[in-house]
Amino acid sequence: MVGEIKMTDDSTKLKYTLYLGCNIATEAYGYEISAKKVLDAFDVELVLPDGYSCCGVTMRSVNSFAFLCLAARNMAISEALGNGLLVYCTGCRLSLSEAQHILAENSELKQKVNEVLAKEDLNYNGTIKIIHINEFLHDIIGEEKISGKIVRKFDGKKIVPHYGCHALRPSEINPQDDVENPQKLDDLIRLLGAEAPHHPEKLDCCGAPLLLKDVNSAYTMVGTKISALMKHEIDAVVTVCPSCQKMFENQKIASDTIGEKLSLPVLYFTQLLGLAMGMEPGELGIQLNLTDYRSILS
Repeated sequence: MVGEIKMTDDSTKLKYTLYLGCNIATEAYGYEISAKKVLDAFDVELVLPDGYSCCGVTMRSVNSFAFLCLAARNMAISEALGNGLLVYCTGCRLSLSEAQHILAENSELKQKVNEVLAKEDLNYNGTIKIIHINEFLHDIIGEEKISGKIVRKFDGKKIVPHYGCHALRPSEINPQDDVENPQKLDDLIRLLGAEAPHHPEKLDCCGAPLLLKDVNSAYTMVGTKISALMKHEIDAVVTVCPSCQKMFENQKIASDTIGEKLSLPVLYFTQLLGLAMGMEPGELGIQLNLTDYRSILS
């Protein structure tokens, strides 16, 4: 059954297969560390099987069939375990969801993909439920359970989310929030005591998709957004995507690009949540971040 939540032998635990992707496993260590600490506190059991590869996004514009095979292969590995598939990266979430959507619409293409996967004794059925950690915390863990873990509140702080384009669009493929007015991260931030004020730049792209084409344009986009947030007197930004985090953290480059001094704390939401739950910064990998988070704890 698609969307089924599998329990472990301990009925208090949720069991999910974790797909880390390339970026988190190789450089976004603070995200991986903080997510694990937070999910452990909610008795979530994560299974990380051998054999995962890239989600396929690197092949998307080069060879669409290779993209589908890579994405389906990862999902087939997860399907064999019978759990839901939890992802931290919004780009990976989109790649897997897009492949699932395409193969659901084309049975002949699905058969051809499975002919390739059969060489590894794998078979893609299309039954896996793909869920992003933002959606998981808001919808599955829920605000009531999260509230019960909060020991430190960020009263008086203005903290805004950056959802990222891949978390919301295309709207018809595995939607996890309202694409025009997403609120789930806002809800979770307010749960921690902070304000999450609306601002006109809320849905602006971080510029990451442009990096390989035009670096200056990419950093102009993120620099312009950071500049606007500073003018709105925002205290910090939280992200749920390693690529978005990287763009927001490289404020020296963005400062040089737009000709303006930028300085705004940026954390993964799982790091902010961990702090609110009483965890120490070092436990959450915040020392690996490139921006100064100390003003958030002042």
